[in-house]
Amino acid sequence: MDMAKALLGRITGAVVASGVLLALTGCGGGEEGGAAKDGAAAVIAPGRPGEKARTLSPSEAAGRKPDDSPNAADRAYVQHMVEHHRQALTMSALAPERASAEGVKRLAERISAAQQPEIGAMEKWLALHPAPAGSTSGAPAGHDHAAMPGMATAQQLAQLAQAKGAEFDRLFLTLMTAHHEGAVKMAGEVLAAGNNGAVEEMANEVVATQTAEVHRMRAMG
Repeated sequence: MDMAKALLGRITGAVVASGVLLALTGCGGGEEGGAAKDGAAAVIAPGRPGEKARTLSPSEAAGRKPDDSPNAADRAYVQHMVEHHRQALTMSALAPERASAEGVKRLAERISAAQQPEIGAMEKWLALHPAPAGSTSGAPAGHDHAAMPGMATAQQLAQLAQAKGAEFDRLFLTLMTAHHEGAVKMAGEVLAAGNNGAVEEMANEVVATQTAEVHRMRAMG
């Protein structure tokens, strides 16, 4: 699944509570289905294996819908991952002119093609889920790169920008492998501490795609 498309789908679409189906008034009869007693739309909640479905009022169904409101961990992850992705784009932009191995050039091209739209999707998520008024939790501390696992230092970026040929290839693979491993670590942390479904999907996608790319880069190096 493309992470940017998946995240945009979660942002723009309404999330229906898992296992809860809406039945319109008059679609059926009986206590287990159809309209509620007061004539309002009935909500049918499938029972557990071996149990019958239950008819719930709209208010009861709303109370059963899981709360996936973003918390501080979700916001911090998305904000930091935007910065993390931007550095990956900066590194990858050097490859067309400085790399010698075609594999490295193709890898950099794939990273740019994937992470640029992901940044856009994450920025839209942040716009839709701003931090509560007066809250400072989750805000990046002055873009402190050292606080984000896998981020290259300014000196390492300067070395990469000056390298060329086989030396660039070696350094790019070394730095990008560490960068991806840092992203996977950050994803694991938000999966443990976050609460929002869209962020969970994003983090799972990062774990899957960037772990695979780490294996590929190690094989190339």
